[in-house]
Amino acid sequence: MSGGVDSSVAAWLMLEQGYECIGVTLKLFDSDDINGKENCSCSSQAAAFTHKSCCSLADVNDARNVAHRLGMPHYVLNFADDFRDQVIRRFIETYEEGATPNPCIDCNRYIKFERLLWRAKQLGFDTIVTGHYAQVEKDAGSGRFLLKKAADSGKDQSYVLYATTQEQLACCKFPLGGLTKQEARAIASGRGFINAEKHDSQDICFVPDGDYGSFIERYTGKRFPEGDIIDSKGVVLGRHRGLVRYTIGQRRGLGVAAGKALYVLGKSIEDNVVTLGPDESLYTKSLTADRINLIACAELEKPLRVKVKTRYLQAEQDGVVEQTGYGSIRVDFDKPQRAVTPGQAVVFYDGDIVIGGGTIRGTA
Repeated sequence: MSGGVDSSVAAWLMLEQGYECIGVTLKLFDSDDINGKENCSCSSQAAAFTHKSCCSLADVNDARNVAHRLGMPHYVLNFADDFRDQVIRRFIETYEEGATPNPCIDCNRYIKFERLLWRAKQLGFDTIVTGHYAQVEKDAGSGRFLLKKAADSGKDQSYVLYATTQEQLACCKFPLGGLTKQEARAIASGRGFINAEKHDSQDICFVPDGDYGSFIERYTGKRFPEGDIIDSKGVVLGRHRGLVRYTIGQRRGLGVAAGKALYVLGKSIEDNVVTLGPDESLYTKSLTADRINLIACAELEKPLRVKVKTRYLQAEQDGVVEQTGYGSIRVDFDKPQRAVTPGQAVVFYDGDIVIGGGTIRGTA
């Protein structure tokens, strides 16, 4: 329970179905980790220290308030060490390697559906419930658990859940999967929940101001050197402020006056340079990915025509996915795609079923 409306309604729905429940809020990092702010307890859904935050004492109190109203025990579990190692560390290392991470996916992968599930079983509970908008269904033919899109396409969160395993899906419930956000808020309002009209969380919970570069420098104590900004022909256009401050497709904050719109096309760790170019140079026809997780099947025995997303809010694109190794895939798009970014997730679907996904490593 993050203190938000979705997890509160999920709790009510489970109680209505007759389940014995306890509410849990996760403490994921300490004040020293985020530049001396107040201690923070939150879920993996993100934002920080604003009126849209999920990371404040007020949010813990909101979760506790709802749990009390529901007659349900509420606990705060400290997973700060795990979060530091599995999420913050990976976030920083990915930027240092020149890619762009997705820490919400790592938080789901390593904290909520691994560490929290382990703790739940220690406490004698067999299921974890979250306020994610997605659905789980067991396929009668294959016996596999399927991850499916939510009924509310505008709130569907199956993309950030692609890394859940069969063992985890067997122990997970997403009761909001069949509801719209408006319906969830109506339930919360009708039950008098304190957070019925609370804003959704945004951004990344451990970066209070959204300045990823400054956070990484502050957290690690490192200073990432300036370097050249060049065009595709190697002509120097200006100076960058450290590679960790740039990502593929970025246009704003480049500090280059070129008389036309330029975007980040690439970053070279070896040469410490950022390459800019026009929008049309951002399009690629293929990608490779590793760290794959397949849900609907154990392996891809042959190339499969699918719908593909390379960003959470992206419209699905047509393409073909092929497994190229034990943990790797290649995706070929019907039409070139813009700003496919290493470090982000590629997730592929068959209708409303998540086939699987992985971490983007390269493009072609």
